[in-house]
Amino acid sequence: MNSKRSSFTSALFVLPYLVMFLAFLIIPLIYGLYISFHNWDLLSSDRPFVGLKNYINIFNPDTHISSVFFQGLWNTFQFVIYSVPLLVIIGLGLALLVNSIPGKLQGLFRTVYFIPYSISVSVIAIVWLWLLDTNSGLVNNYLVNLGFDPIPWLTKMPFAWLSIVIATLWWTIGFNMIIFINALNEVPGDLYEAGSIDGASAWQKFLHITLPSIRPVMLFVVITSTIASFNIYGQPYLMTGGGPGSSTEVLLMGIVEQAFDQRQLGSASAMAIVMALIMIVVSIFQFKVSNRREKAVKGQ
Repeated sequence: MNSKRSSFTSALFVLPYLVMFLAFLIIPLIYGLYISFHNWDLLSSDRPFVGLKNYINIFNPDTHISSVFFQGLWNTFQFVIYSVPLLVIIGLGLALLVNSIPGKLQGLFRTVYFIPYSISVSVIAIVWLWLLDTNSGLVNNYLVNLGFDPIPWLTKMPFAWLSIVIATLWWTIGFNMIIFINALNEVPGDLYEAGSIDGASAWQKFLHITLPSIRPVMLFVVITSTIASFNIYGQPYLMTGGGPGSSTEVLLMGIVEQAFDQRQLGSASAMAIVMALIMIVVSIFQFKVSNRREKAVKGQ
């Protein structure tokens, strides 16, 4: 009787999460997949079944949807390549730095670095627009006062990507830092003491003790940072509008344009499904590569 009651109580605790998981992930995913098999015009009640046509159009270079998809995918890949290594390396560096300061100050610095992560993307964009505007931005005002020419941060390449990456780092780096701090605190102190006895330098301790001990957490940070970077939308939309030209128009911007400007929800859903599949493949590849490296290290 007690075991049944315990199972029922446990189920009640899980139920809210299960309901939210179904309502906000599984059901929308199934419905989006259903829409992707139809010619779904938002202003028309006639939405015929077209099978795989929307998916075929994505890979047909003669269609508009194909050019939008692959241009957006290429721009998204660029952002992932630029941002993910920095999000991981700087996040780990900040975690090591914060862990090295006196205990009473650690809480202050954790809070300071984490605060931007709690701010919405629209506020982040406004702050960085104010800082980086070509004509009236704070940064360019200082440069002009120092005798330098203003830099077109948001209107020319490669400054547009640089601005978006910097804003993203400032906004999200606190999350990765907190994850790494928790991982560093779990590394047994005995390992460092043994390393000191063996005469290991600080760099050797980092390479041979710290990195192997936090490898699972680092894999988690790499995968979550990659997924988050694939889902970039607000920063380029609000800061550069996809410009200059379409050089920062990421895939999600193309999907939203196809869905609400062109009103073709069926093709937009197909683009979103293909994007999700690409993200899954990239995540699996990262996981496999990390596992092979870990096995190779253990085999040595």
